[in-house]
Amino acid sequence: MSLAASADFTVDAVTCTDSHPRWSEAEAAPGHLIVLVRRGRFRRRARDGVFEAEPGTAYVQEPGEPVEFAHPAGGDVCTAVWVRPGLWRSVVGEDRPARTSFYVDAAVDLAHRRLVGRRDVEFGVAEGLVGLLGAAVGRLSPRPLPGAEDRAAVAAAREAVLADAPESAGLVPLAESLGVSPYRLSRAFSREVGVSLTRFRNRVRVGRAVERLEAGEHDLAGLAADLGFADQAHLTRTVREHLGHTPAALRRLLAG
Repeated sequence: MSLAASADFTVDAVTCTDSHPRWSEAEAAPGHLIVLVRRGRFRRRARDGVFEAEPGTAYVQEPGEPVEFAHPAGGDVCTAVWVRPGLWRSVVGEDRPARTSFYVDAAVDLAHRRLVGRRDVEFGVAEGLVGLLGAAVGRLSPRPLPGAEDRAAVAAAREAVLADAPESAGLVPLAESLGVSPYRLSRAFSREVGVSLTRFRNRVRVGRAVERLEAGEHDLAGLAADLGFADQAHLTRTVREHLGHTPAALRRLLAG
């Protein structure tokens, strides 16, 4: 479903209902593509390795670049941003980025939600999303990838945070549960994901808060307790740090 279009880009909502644990046949995009994951989880294999795609992540793909997909967890919902060559070069440059996947911060997620939810139909929302994506893609740097053992630890740490496991409340207990040192996990996580483990955990909690606010949640104290914040003030500070808005202001914004 088309959400927006201009001379430089188009934005489409894409729903996949596949459920297959094995890798698909290699396929190539016909144009320059940025994909944001909105719901569900799947795996993508490209030139820089296997990427665990989940909400809060995105990836880029150049024309003719082969990729494979696996959907062991069922279907998913994504937003595909097709970028014209001129805009792509101004964002990414002439050289292909060293990495094809990247972390999506809360500001990108909010612009994404406003566009997909059609709560703000002004075309400026689509332009804002593309601008934020450009900044995120532009930060894709050739930082060294962690080794296989560190990547496995990072994947397990992400899984624990996403599952809200008790040990994910802090770096030390999480590292102990994974059998690695806190220092090693912290460094590997930042190299692999692009943000610190603490920032990632707060981003996940802010995303859950936004979902509840989008659904009309009014009990901010209860929301803070449910999401593991110390109190409502802690929730407000964290949400404002990531999005520049208080929870109350976000609720009004997402309600249109």
